[in-house]
Amino acid sequence: MNGYRRIQAALRGERPDTTPVMLHNFMLAAKEAGITMQQYRQNPDAIARCHIESVERYDLDGVLVDIDTATLAGALGVPVELPEDQPALSHGARLKVLEEVDDLEPVDIARYGRVQVWLEAVRLLSRHFRDQVFIRGNCDQCAFSLASMMRTPQEWMLDLMDEHNHARVHRLLEHCAEATSQFIRLMAQTGAHMVSNGDSPAGPEMISPRLYRAFALPYEKLAVECAHAQGRPYALHICGNTSLILDDMLQSGADALELDFKTDTNLVREKLEGRAAFIGNIDPNGVLALGNPQLVETRTRELLACFTGNPRFILNAGCAIPPTTPPENIRSMIRTARRWQDSS
Repeated sequence: MNGYRRIQAALRGERPDTTPVMLHNFMLAAKEAGITMQQYRQNPDAIARCHIESVERYDLDGVLVDIDTATLAGALGVPVELPEDQPALSHGARLKVLEEVDDLEPVDIARYGRVQVWLEAVRLLSRHFRDQVFIRGNCDQCAFSLASMMRTPQEWMLDLMDEHNHARVHRLLEHCAEATSQFIRLMAQTGAHMVSNGDSPAGPEMISPRLYRAFALPYEKLAVECAHAQGRPYALHICGNTSLILDDMLQSGADALELDFKTDTNLVREKLEGRAAFIGNIDPNGVLALGNPQLVETRTRELLACFTGNPRFILNAGCAIPPTTPPENIRSMIRTARRWQDSS
């Protein structure tokens, strides 16, 4: 099997010939290619080169094409900072008061230059790998996360607490969901094999499961439906400990959940088995960036043992891998995964 077929098998619940590996490593890939994050986010050729070199360096099965968490926010008019050596981030509100949602113009993210850079990078990678390596085109943020940037997280949490705001809250979520859906439809045209979104502010470390079900899950379902209408499987990522909402996340219809290391993997195995693939979830900081190859091997073995007998598993970190991660730690993780299949 090549990398594309391994990951396709895992998503379908079919047994691959070895554990598939697809890393959230865009920051590390850029550093290893000798380019800054500013150069990375401006140049689709640079993005493609980083990931091609990373696949060749580590023998990866898949590429997760990511740029930052603020591209769609920028497309919707949120002020965005563009640091030279870090991913872009939102900075300030697009809507100073929630009532301004009534005056928002229709969404058209295709006009935004950084969206086009992202799409062109995936096109280049699709043409280069030609169904030999699996390509996951991340589509930035889901509606709840985008809405929190439109209002700032602090104001957004206050908006949710007042039921008199809820009609406008849903109006803003619908506006943001349209941006997410547009990105998914555009990404599906690039040749990406899979699409995904993050929705981390919707996790239990920020809001209750009740609020998640009311204000995040309905719009995550829309994103999944949009992806499936384009003939693409879908992965949903939420940071933090998601144990309290695993059943709810599965109700989204996502084909895979990418979860943080804080979530109990035994519970993940129990909840997801036969329903969705699991992508994750080695600690990107405490283990990969700050650990040594022996610790990485130990944690990888523990994770692989948890999912022995379950083919719906794709090895990754629990979130984005820091650019300071030693290459020998990445190699230790992948080497352990390759040998595990042979010895089990």
